[in-house]
Parts: sequence; structure tokens; C-alpha cells
Amino acid sequence: MYLVCPHCLATNRIPEERLLDEPVCGRCKKALMTAEPFALDDRSFAAVIRGTDLPLVVDFWADWCGPCKMMAPHFAAAARQLPRVRFAKVDTDAARNVSAQYGIRSIPTVILFQRGVEVGRQAGAMSSGDLLGWIRQQLR
Repeated sequence: MYLVCPHCLATNRIPEERLLDEPVCGRCKKALMTAEPFALDDRSFAAVIRGTDLPLVVDFWADWCGPCKMMAPHFAAAARQLPRVRFAKVDTDAARNVSAQYGIRSIPTVILFQRGVEVGRQAGAMSSGDLLGWIRQQLR
């Protein structure tokens, strides 16, 4: 199984049965599977979504957005409950190219990727329960 390190963008090969054993990046030695969302930007986005075999849930948000701020703790809670799914956040003000590429017109917008391909999209703030239900439905 391949995972791209969100810190240094190195591609790491991890045996699937070792995913929950706290693997670290071979290059920068930082944790690959954290229970918290990590930040992506225009430079890192494509490398991470294309090079990661696990499902990746991305929250497109902005600092000035009230619903985005309300959803942030729910997104983090969902990340802690699904250890075999990676969670990332993209600040739409800082990552304008990625936001335009994916046609982000309202925020928050959550997109689920599998092996670099968008498989689901949901706009609007969600509770952690709603988010978990939506992710599980998309992964079926």
C-alpha cells in the first residue's frame, strides 16, 4: 500500500497489515497515519491524492467561513474514528488553483477521493455522525 507523506511528499510503501502500527515516513521520519487532519495546498495536493492508496477525505474551507469553523471539530472527530481513511483540509483562499480545478463554489465542501479519483462530494457543514455516515455510504 502506498502513502504519500503530507510533510515531505515522499511516497512510502507500507504493508496493509502495518497501517495501524504508527508507520513513519522513510524520508522525514514523521507520522504517516495520524488521527488528525493534515493541511494540503496547491503544491502538495496532487501528489498526495494521486499517490495514496487509502481513501482520502478533503475538507475545502476558509478561515472567514462560520460554517467551516463550526464543522472543523466534527471533521477532526471523524478523522479519529476512521483510522483507515486519511483526512485533509484545503484552505480555499491559500490554494486557489486546487479550489478552481475542483470547482469549489461553496464552502465547506467535502470531497472523497480513492486513488486520486473523486468518488463523492458534499457541500455544507455536517456533524461528525453525518460525515461518518456519508463516508461509509460512499465507500460501499
